[in-house]
Amino acid sequence: MPKMFGTDGVRGLANRDLTARLALDLGDAAVRVLGDAGTQDDQPEGRRRALVGRDTRVSGDFLASALSAGMAAGGFDVIDAGIIPTPGVAYLTSVLNVEMGAVISASHNPMPDNGIKFFARGGFKLPDQKEDDIEAVLGQDWDRPTGAGVGRVSHDQTTATNLYIDHLVATIAPLNDDKTQPKPLKGLKIVADCANGATSVVAPEALRRAGADVIVINASPDGYNINKNAGSTHPEQLQAMVKATDAVMGVAFDGDADRCLAVDEDGNMINGDRIMGILARAKQREGKLNHDTLVVTVMSNLGLKLALKDMGIKTVETAVGDRYVLEEMLKGDYSLGGEQSGHVINREFATTGDGTLTALTLCNEVVKSGKSLKELAADFPQLPQTLINVPNVDKKAAATNKRIQDAVAREEELLGDTGRVLLRPSGTEPLVRVMAEAATQAYADEVCTRLAKIVAEELAL
Repeated sequence: MPKMFGTDGVRGLANRDLTARLALDLGDAAVRVLGDAGTQDDQPEGRRRALVGRDTRVSGDFLASALSAGMAAGGFDVIDAGIIPTPGVAYLTSVLNVEMGAVISASHNPMPDNGIKFFARGGFKLPDQKEDDIEAVLGQDWDRPTGAGVGRVSHDQTTATNLYIDHLVATIAPLNDDKTQPKPLKGLKIVADCANGATSVVAPEALRRAGADVIVINASPDGYNINKNAGSTHPEQLQAMVKATDAVMGVAFDGDADRCLAVDEDGNMINGDRIMGILARAKQREGKLNHDTLVVTVMSNLGLKLALKDMGIKTVETAVGDRYVLEEMLKGDYSLGGEQSGHVINREFATTGDGTLTALTLCNEVVKSGKSLKELAADFPQLPQTLINVPNVDKKAAATNKRIQDAVAREEELLGDTGRVLLRPSGTEPLVRVMAEAATQAYADEVCTRLAKIVAEELAL
């Protein structure tokens, strides 16, 4: 059987792939794997707790109820935090006395999809082994608690949301000795596109409390409009609004707000690579970029790495997926990392990618530097990049086929330090992604087309 857990939890079409029964069983299995028998300081002996949050999809209602029921039936008291960004669940899991957190979201996917992912105590995503352990006990009978041993489910969205917003604002505006809070973004006019998702309340409030003049779009979720022609996957409305309102910049989130992309004053997109470059340089300036290193994935543009090298900043590469970025950050004690897609992990303040935190820190750097976002991003030029998906192929053979490997080596030799190529098998489909970067778009297209043709010929099913 294929693995149930993908690179970011369990995900699929809600009520077809991801059913209430499966959510119930996942809650039941998770308490067995992630719960320990130790007592907690503020709980009666033997009581354990979990936190559950969700994005704005209509299916989140029944899935949250089912997941919470499975956990409570397993003896956990469950705090239902309601609609809250995925990084909000991670943060609250790290600061509240809970054994685990769970978020119901399909991130940037269309509304009919949904997903469930877990956070261990401390707010970290689960390693593969823990996910395998949950899958192994899924649906099994066990000696469930009875009587006073079963858990309760409580609902407290307001407290959870306020705790999270307080944390976000404090990252760039820590309280003064007299308990007043500074306004570091005062006078900064920005547009925030909330994707009709989980940060529709959090991001505008956090940015305003930090002093920004915020124009908000797509922050009226109705259960059906999450990510619909909005947010980081559809930034056209944001680009137009930034220009129409003479804002200095814009920020776009996805449905669960674990990623953030930006728009400069001319409406140009600023992707995750350039955001990471800006934030890495800022951290280096402040002496907070551990080991002068930024952690990126294999998809990050070579232009970012070359620009950082000139600034004395090293890069470490991982596989695609913010969980792998975080694993490398923990292993090497690095403080900043992320993905081209806008997942940025700032370990000083978070255990996972946090779009609202990224927006706040990016805005703060615009103010502190005295430069526009366009000027800051110009220091991190992107090499032209071409990506071709080659479908219906034996993706596993891409790494061993001699003709393909010889072709890759030949293209890499021709490109030298001016570009690169990457072949990446899809995690879910019989497909290989062929990517090329070069000094010109025409040459990137040429290299990518040549390699894609060879992959299609050699690996066709």
